[in-house]
Amino acid sequence: MKKAIVIGAGIGGIAAALRLKALGYDVEVLEANSYPGGKLHAIDLDGYRFDLGPSLFTMPHLVTELFELFGMDASPSFQFSKKINICNYFWEDGTRFTAPSEKTLFVKNAAQTFNEPEKGISKYLDSNAKKYELTASLFLEKSLHKLNTYLSLDTVKALLQIGKLDVNTSLNNLNKKSFNNLKLRQLFNRYATYNGSSPYKTPGIMSMVPHLEMHYGTFFPKGGMHQITTSLFALAKNQGIRFRFDERADSINVEDGKVIGVTSNAHKYTADIVVSNMDIFPTYQRLLPHEKKPKKTLSQERSSSALIFYWGIRKEFPELDLHNILFSDDYKGEFEAIFDEKSLSDDPTIYINITSKHEKSDAPDGHENWFVMVNAPGDYGQDWHKLRDKARKNIIRKINRLLKINLEELISIEHVLDPVGIQTDTGSYRGSLYGAASNTKFAAFLRHPNFSQHIENLYFCGGSVHPGGGIPLCLLSAKIVAELVPKPLSHDE
Repeated sequence: MKKAIVIGAGIGGIAAALRLKALGYDVEVLEANSYPGGKLHAIDLDGYRFDLGPSLFTMPHLVTELFELFGMDASPSFQFSKKINICNYFWEDGTRFTAPSEKTLFVKNAAQTFNEPEKGISKYLDSNAKKYELTASLFLEKSLHKLNTYLSLDTVKALLQIGKLDVNTSLNNLNKKSFNNLKLRQLFNRYATYNGSSPYKTPGIMSMVPHLEMHYGTFFPKGGMHQITTSLFALAKNQGIRFRFDERADSINVEDGKVIGVTSNAHKYTADIVVSNMDIFPTYQRLLPHEKKPKKTLSQERSSSALIFYWGIRKEFPELDLHNILFSDDYKGEFEAIFDEKSLSDDPTIYINITSKHEKSDAPDGHENWFVMVNAPGDYGQDWHKLRDKARKNIIRKINRLLKINLEELISIEHVLDPVGIQTDTGSYRGSLYGAASNTKFAAFLRHPNFSQHIENLYFCGGSVHPGGGIPLCLLSAKIVAELVPKPLSHDE
């Protein structure tokens, strides 16, 4: 059999390994950590379970179809339930809004809460759906760096209607044009953070993201987000994929412009193809030090990172759900602090994720497990101890104001993860969550392709390359790689 080495057992790497195995490759995965999943990991602390990384689950078919590749039903190993509501939103003036996942109900409730005409909200959502319809097969499901992508009928359709994609205006300006209510604009502006960007810079095409939440729905996996990792890892092992944990890839070996294998800290492997699920920046800097580097791509602005407090809370809050947002009063100032000042706002938008709302065993009886996150800049040498302490105080003050509680006395345990820790644990350059930011209209085209343009049989997947970060896009990157690799033939053919 042809041999494939996958570097990194993040969710994109596991998915790539499964797809390569289904094609007929003999697959081995090298992982520097002692566990699979990368950012999609979990910890247990004194009776509380926390998902460490991604907390939003959409497009579950991208997970279940990996089981279907091997003629298997995913449900015995991986189960999930659809959320009726997407998120609870809170503002400083006491305004609260629960966003239903069903479009008609969302339009009705949003119109009442924000005093906007239903027709205008419906028109906005319909426009978002049109953008997705025009671009999904081009931007999300294919390589942007292959000529045949641009020769397709879908591409012609998209180009003929490029004015409807809002690539020449920012997401904020689009929302400003669409709505009079500042809070509704802010609600739709927040979708820029789904790829670690600023709504004041990222193009209006990003408005398609809320369409994905309403069209496909949002879900909760039984067992928490980490169950995505554990179920796919078990599937991969059952299919004969070999994982080498605590084994760091040190170099991708190239001879005469073609991949010949990988050298780790423990062994030298030969391979017919290599797929790197590592962040693209350290892949070139550390694994390919003597090869030509895509300087423009590697110099791109990095996406935002995160500062996360994992708190065990000695109380239950019926007004909170799985996903909750407490908005900043100065949203623009918050993003200027992150991207321009490389710092944190004194009034950050706070995201609270509580999996014990669905998985009662994630916290002791009468308690909740709070994953409390604020968007943060990457690590540029800031004093993170100082920033963490200041942010903790600001976060607790804001939660106390909006929920009218004394949070400090309810915190039983605490674990903290900052951009430095994210970079250390996952290898993400500067601790960015999504690789490059999408703060220009050309950012989608500047992401690194899923293949090397100079080294034969070298491929790339994961959040730092096309089509982007987040669980669905990482899984799609693996799907694109599987379409690009040569079909393997046995050695005697």
